[in-house]
Amino acid sequence: MDNFVLLVVCFILGMLLRRSGRLPPNAHSALNGVLINVSLPAATLLYIHELRFEAALLFPVAMAWIMFAIGFVFFRYIGKLAGWSPGTIGALTLTGSLANTAFLGLPMIDTFYGSQGLVLGILIDQMGTYLVLSTLGVMVAVLYGQGTHLSAGAVLKKVVTFTPFIALMVALVLIPFEYPSWLTTLLGGLSATLVPLALLSVGFQIQWSAVRGKTSELAVGLGFKLILAPALIALLFAGVFGARGEAIQIAIFQAAMAPQIGASIVAMEHDLDPPLVTLMVGVGIPLSLVSLPGWWYVLQPLAV
Repeated sequence: MDNFVLLVVCFILGMLLRRSGRLPPNAHSALNGVLINVSLPAATLLYIHELRFEAALLFPVAMAWIMFAIGFVFFRYIGKLAGWSPGTIGALTLTGSLANTAFLGLPMIDTFYGSQGLVLGILIDQMGTYLVLSTLGVMVAVLYGQGTHLSAGAVLKKVVTFTPFIALMVALVLIPFEYPSWLTTLLGGLSATLVPLALLSVGFQIQWSAVRGKTSELAVGLGFKLILAPALIALLFAGVFGARGEAIQIAIFQAAMAPQIGASIVAMEHDLDPPLVTLMVGVGIPLSLVSLPGWWYVLQPLAV
């Protein structure tokens, strides 16, 4: 419950700060810069360091990679049919294909599946969502943010010089080594700024009047993220492969989470339709609080 309160308060504070005029109109740019270059790298160094690879976790971990691949194809196809701009397609690919498996996902798992499910939730987040964002997500952001005419070398340079990606590589190298306590404390403090600052930034940028001009894009994006994507993952895991058990339930449950905050920050950093990005997060989070209990109920038969 504390996490939900923090989410709501920071989001509302961001909107109030914009209305108050106490901050410059482009204040969100500074917030996003801090998030990309400080908060996200710190979180990556802290959480990726705890990765433990196990063959039994293949299905849950693969969820994020499969969902992102499906989303990439889906939004590219729909975007071309609808005549959407590259920025809009890129924005929906990132926010519609990556789930908030940490800040929203972990409390919801604890609520519906108990604390014993948190370990699996953390592994899904670290080995799936974070890795996808830091690799494929950055590539998509670069391509749609700066045009598909970039050479492979230029795209690769953008990815390898992206601060969270550098942090990811460092974190993977350091997995065998134990962090000193002071470093863990430092990274914990810096990474704790991720969600508050991200929600402040989203709240500061959101303009509800933009919904009127983004209705179809928002409906497609959230329809895919909250309903279609987890349904396809369920069909693949439970229908095609016949997988059962709590691990499969939690994997599908994680797929049904609202758009990932980190993905929204990366999208805005690359100027991928910022109004739509803020709406995806701002509308998606409260909607998911309504849809997730429904998913929990639907997934009950997969327990055995």
